[in-house]
Amino acid sequence: MRSRWGFAARSLSVRVAAAMVVLVAVVSIVIGVLTTAAISSYLTKQLDGKVEASQGRTIMALTKGGGGPPPDAPHGQDAGTVTAYLTSSGATGNVITSDGVVAELSDQAIDVLDVQTAGTNGTLDVPGLGQYRVHATQVGGITVVTGLPTKDIDDTITSLIGWEVLFGGVGVLTAGGVAVLVARRQLRPLRRVAQTAREVAGLPLDTGEIGMTARVPEQLTDGRTEVGQVAVALNTLLGHMENALDARHRSELQVRQFVADASHELRTPLTTIHGYAQLSLRQQDPELFTHAMGKVMVETTRMAALVEDLLLLARLDAGRPLDRRPVDLSRLARDSVTDAEIVAPSHQWELSLPREPVVVIGDEQRLHQVVTNLLNNARRHTPPGTTVAVAVTVADHSAVLTIHDNGPGIPADLQPNVFRRFTRADTSRTRDSGGAGLGLSLAQSITQAHQGTLTLTSTPGNTNFTLALPH
Repeated sequence: MRSRWGFAARSLSVRVAAAMVVLVAVVSIVIGVLTTAAISSYLTKQLDGKVEASQGRTIMALTKGGGGPPPDAPHGQDAGTVTAYLTSSGATGNVITSDGVVAELSDQAIDVLDVQTAGTNGTLDVPGLGQYRVHATQVGGITVVTGLPTKDIDDTITSLIGWEVLFGGVGVLTAGGVAVLVARRQLRPLRRVAQTAREVAGLPLDTGEIGMTARVPEQLTDGRTEVGQVAVALNTLLGHMENALDARHRSELQVRQFVADASHELRTPLTTIHGYAQLSLRQQDPELFTHAMGKVMVETTRMAALVEDLLLLARLDAGRPLDRRPVDLSRLARDSVTDAEIVAPSHQWELSLPREPVVVIGDEQRLHQVVTNLLNNARRHTPPGTTVAVAVTVADHSAVLTIHDNGPGIPADLQPNVFRRFTRADTSRTRDSGGAGLGLSLAQSITQAHQGTLTLTSTPGNTNFTLALPH
């Protein structure tokens, strides 16, 4: 029972309905008070008019009687009318009973009426008679006080208050019922929003691919209403959450694949080193031992280069800052092409540079690694005699380095994944040395760390890698 009442106290629909009930009750009370005051004032003014008319008849009778108090009440007075004649020598008074008989006022009643000031209206509690509305007028040496009972007004006001309470109670109950129905109907979309949130909260979001989660129906996403705005915000939040969780899932898969590929790449040189080490231990031939140690050195160097590349990728993924200094991209391209000519004299190397040096801000060592990896890629995967053209230009506030070759091109099915880690070209493309498939991935990661772009277009006889850096 306590939890039910606690829920009701926290329920928005109940609070809205209660607020509407309180509002209707306050308005009813204000209207009732003002209505009662207005009617009371109106009836009192009417009674004052009757009192003054009754007093006028009394004064007329007093004047006709020679200035002395008449023995009987003037003709036309209403039942219950009281009249008191106050003089310096004494006071008398009478009251007309309900059956029209004129009776003398008691001394206590006359004493009460004696306090009324001439020319004013007032309400007095006359002993033995009740509440009276009285008016006093000075006529010569006599103060005439006339009054009429307020019982009719009191009864009317009492009856009015009773009806106001009754109608107000009915209005409050009706308002409460209508408020509950309206609040529940208007808050129904909000409950649908809450249901959607509960559905999403019940999903296993910790692991695995999330996919499409629940959404608030489109008909409830009217931005012109408060509930619609909440629904739109929730749908937007769910969309961002899905994208973030899907990105996390893809990242986890990439990490798993990265670890698996790295393990595979490291296993090959380790296996080779282990095999030659065992062979050296079994065989005592010095020539064979020298050959084995040479193979161990080659594989160790290969493994060290692979580990260095993996470490650099990890640092780039972690957002480690790079060196930020002016770098002459023209000189860097010239040096890289010179090195490539020495390493691969069987290829035709061309270089096109602008007259003025093209300077960018970045890490010279890493940018040199990018250009070297791109040239090595062109060298390894094209046959002897292929022409590799390197050009440096400036366009749209960017320094652009383009590497073009007229080799067989990159297969179309490989191009979308060419910058992924451990991606190797098809066996149809010539390779003169083994590679782990990290060169282009490193080049793109370093480029992105410099806020640049690295793109590829390739068809047979026309392959272009385009490096664009902020200039």
